[in-house]
Amino acid sequence: MSPISRALVFHGPERPLEIQEIPIPNLQGDEVLVEVVACTLCGSDLHTIQGKRVEPVPTILGHEILGRIVEFGPTARHQDAAGEPLKPGDRVTWGVVASCGQCHPCRHSLPQKCERKVKYGHEVMTGRNALRGGLADHCLLAPGSAIFRIPDRLSDATVSPANCATATVAAAFEAAGDLAGGSVLIGGCGMLGVTAAAWAKSLGCAQVIACDLDHDRRVLAGAFGASRVGSPENLAACIMEATEGRGVDALIELTGSADAFEAAYPLVRLGGTIVLVGAVYPTRAVSLVMEDVVRRCLTIRGVHNYAPWHLRAALDFLHSRPDLPFDSLVSRWIPLDQVSSLIGAPLPPGILRLGVRPLVELSSVGENGG
Repeated sequence: MSPISRALVFHGPERPLEIQEIPIPNLQGDEVLVEVVACTLCGSDLHTIQGKRVEPVPTILGHEILGRIVEFGPTARHQDAAGEPLKPGDRVTWGVVASCGQCHPCRHSLPQKCERKVKYGHEVMTGRNALRGGLADHCLLAPGSAIFRIPDRLSDATVSPANCATATVAAAFEAAGDLAGGSVLIGGCGMLGVTAAAWAKSLGCAQVIACDLDHDRRVLAGAFGASRVGSPENLAACIMEATEGRGVDALIELTGSADAFEAAYPLVRLGGTIVLVGAVYPTRAVSLVMEDVVRRCLTIRGVHNYAPWHLRAALDFLHSRPDLPFDSLVSRWIPLDQVSSLIGAPLPPGILRLGVRPLVELSSVGENGG
């Protein structure tokens, strides 16, 4: 009889999530089985549950996953993507996409767009893709997964969002170019925005300006590295004062809001760069004058997900900043069977991430996940 894993299965926005028991298959080839230590709920998970995004169903949501190795497939490497040894019991995380390494996107530095990708938290539950999400006791890692062993120094709460939020921020700043001594506007102060403020400060940005509608989130961004924070109403004045009227070198747009983009892009300086990250759900078309882009010599980049080297950079970054309380950003932990009652509505004020611990009795877990 096959071992069994529990999973919280999503059938669509109008239907309840339900706990199902799923057989764990015998491992083949390069597969690796992990038990899920923690899974934090990304904003895109909540958007899917609320019907703002469409995902094929049935599926197991959750892609910000931290696991512990249970078993290796017969040909799986016992090394992580950085060349570090791996063994059963090691805490690991892995890229949101498992890629083939051979197709056109993989050969052109876009493995996250692999033509044969397996994307964790987004796969239809068929065949060997049944256990591919974080809202389960176990996750079966496909061949081509970029696995990284987690240093003991990093808490579960700090590192669980790394394979989405932190790695995406790494990709965004790579797209923005050299910002040392420069200025950056961070649009949105959620999990990615707060992380981006810390990242920008670590890069040596002279002016790190963060904007959000929510006062508490602006305060949090300031605590993590923003030198100035502003609301949409005073943003233009704030930026002109900070940059002596030139505008910012780069805009990292994390909200996905058309209104926010239209308010922010005129505040980018001549020759500046705009990095679009947050628009991962349907929005209205934005108003953009092509002549303005041309005459101002602007660069516009889109960043969706990330490559394995961005996840490695994210883990290195978190390891280098023990002074920042990243673990406090996951402010509540819940068991798997309580998820349905909490994630059909927006997160309560002040909470950037909810954490789920499928296999742990929460009475023994600290509020920040230990």
